[in-house]
Amino acid sequence: MRLNTYFRERLRFLLSSIYGCLLVIFLATACHAADQPRIDSLMNEAMGRNLIAGGVVLIGNRDKILFEKAYGRLSPFPDAPPMATDTIFDVASLTKVIATTPSILKLAEEGRISLLDPITKWFPELAGKGKDAVLVMNLLTHTSGLDDIPLSSVTPMQSAIEGAAAQKLKGEVGSRFRYADLNFILLAELVRRATGAPLDLYAQVSFYRPLGMADTAFHPKETARCSGTISDERVLFGEPQDYLCRQLGGVAGHAGLFATARDLSRFCRMMLTGGTLDGRRVLARRTVDQMTAPYFSRGGTVVRGLGWDISSPFSAPRGQGFSRVSFGHTGYSGSSIWIDPATDTFVILLTSRLEYKKVHEINKLRGDISTLAAQIFGIPVEFGDMARFNDE
Repeated sequence: MRLNTYFRERLRFLLSSIYGCLLVIFLATACHAADQPRIDSLMNEAMGRNLIAGGVVLIGNRDKILFEKAYGRLSPFPDAPPMATDTIFDVASLTKVIATTPSILKLAEEGRISLLDPITKWFPELAGKGKDAVLVMNLLTHTSGLDDIPLSSVTPMQSAIEGAAAQKLKGEVGSRFRYADLNFILLAELVRRATGAPLDLYAQVSFYRPLGMADTAFHPKETARCSGTISDERVLFGEPQDYLCRQLGGVAGHAGLFATARDLSRFCRMMLTGGTLDGRRVLARRTVDQMTAPYFSRGGTVVRGLGWDISSPFSAPRGQGFSRVSFGHTGYSGSSIWIDPATDTFVILLTSRLEYKKVHEINKLRGDISTLAAQIFGIPVEFGDMARFNDE
């Protein structure tokens, strides 16, 4: 009799546990469905203010896409086609973290370069020019002391190197944070010098093909699928908005990459799973950890990863709900990514930006979208820890 009572109690406990789990799943799903119109509202308001012509929002975790929706039109033209979830965007400075940074880190992982190499090892043109203390790592964290310079349209890369050699470093190397495209222009050239292959080819072979990012490339072929960007009062489709990138032939370390939100989600999922996706490893877990570890400058007030942003004046997409270990980046064209390993969440915002003087407004949109993404789709930190434990 006592044994039967024991089994009945255990059965009651199991049934109540199953019911509780199903209730949690139901409530979470209902909450997601109820809150998603708030994302629509943010995007519609941005289009109503002519901040953007349209865009794509994609939110996901290490396993799947949780939210994906297109809004508005491809460009400011009244007859522009509607935006689609597979629209290809000029992601601008996301090039730094989707192409250049992983390429440099993969070369370091393979022992072909070191992050502690003086840049004079790879750029002997800078030897004896006061740049001996600058390391590859300083280029990745924007703590080299270098500032941006104009380039020659005839010999753009040569002028970039000569300009870096000629300028006097500003502040102490490693302590002064100054966001400068020149750092990543040099890193792209470093990839070429270390491998013999240009950045676009190296990134394609090392990351985009194995990750199944079929629409990610410099020089996109399907320009009809491209969102428009505005440059010098022209609307560009499939051509980099960034002038320096165009001078460099469309392939540069700081800009020039084109991608869809779906492709970028695959890269984000790879980062959350420590360098793998669908059984394909493209980076070692320790490399991903090193890439996203904090590096402090400005007396600890600015925190960057290698290439990635963590906490700086450019961290608007972090919003109010992501953890202190989250990281991401922005692009001038109206693009941004933010990834939070603690809550197993990432958010991608790609837009056809119309107004470039309203920096505060585009940053607020980025932050508000991320705040909602964390509220609606982020999981408690302890559950994120359990997911990582199960992976290991």
